Amino acid sequence: IRDRLLREAEGNVAIRVTESAEKDSFDVAGRGELQLGVLIETMRREGFELTIGRPRVLTRDNEQTGEREEPFEEALIDVDEQYSGVVVEKMSLRKGELRDMRPSGAGKTRLTFLMPSRGLIGYHGEFLTDTRGTGMMNRLFLGYRPWAGPIEGRRNGSLISNADGEAVQYALFYLQERGTLFVEPGQKVYVGMILGENSRDNDLDVNPIKEKKLTNIRAAGKDEALLLIPPRRMSLEQAIAYIEDDELVEVTPSAVRLRKRYLDPHERKKHARRAESEAA
Repeated sequence: IRDRLLREAEGNVAIRVTESAEKDSFDVAGRGELQLGVLIETMRREGFELTIGRPRVLTRDNEQTGEREEPFEEALIDVDEQYSGVVVEKMSLRKGELRDMRPSGAGKTRLTFLMPSRGLIGYHGEFLTDTRGTGMMNRLFLGYRPWAGPIEGRRNGSLISNADGEAVQYALFYLQERGTLFVEPGQKVYVGMILGENSRDNDLDVNPIKEKKLTNIRAAGKDEALLLIPPRRMSLEQAIAYIEDDELVEVTPSAVRLRKRYLDPHERKKHARRAESEAA
């Protein structure tokens, strides 16, 4: 993987590869999520297996003031009038400052935002969903400005496997009441793998391989048909945009999976407590 990344950096001046502090990992810098997604997808098709962390922006310290600065962009958005409200709401949560709002004809509204590039990470898929695929967004890099502060991440927690094996229909049928599933019956799962999105804001450890207990007593009627809602499928770009800081995307030639950075639940709790104490 190291040789492959360095070879990519030699032929592509927009890619920069540096050794990471962690063992067997690398920091790869590029021009946005799309370019990095194309590189990862190419490597996947070449047979590489790797895990990807959440994208982050490159910051710098202002030499004159000593302030921490981050890249800012102008986002120019054209949406149908009925979707302008939800777009303004979502962009404001991501530290977007509405600079202009005007009708652009044919029932469309043009919105101009000034916002940190960090706030746009992972938003494009959500934007298309909110605008029913009709919205258009253009982005222009403006330069570095003072750090805009914390930006709220994903509001929903994860459903996390607490067992190794193959997911079974019986278990998934009852788990789908807890949120949106990413897996289907027969799919291999492991401890720490993310099975779906919790309907609440906390992470939940669940058992996806639990079988129905069999007895020798016949029921009066037939068992209910265990109908499953089709799982939510994510592309590589969607998965990279979806994860939080404590999660990873596992990429292999045959699959794209989500997992927790620390697979062991006790290890996760220990690191979560440490992060909370450092934040305080």
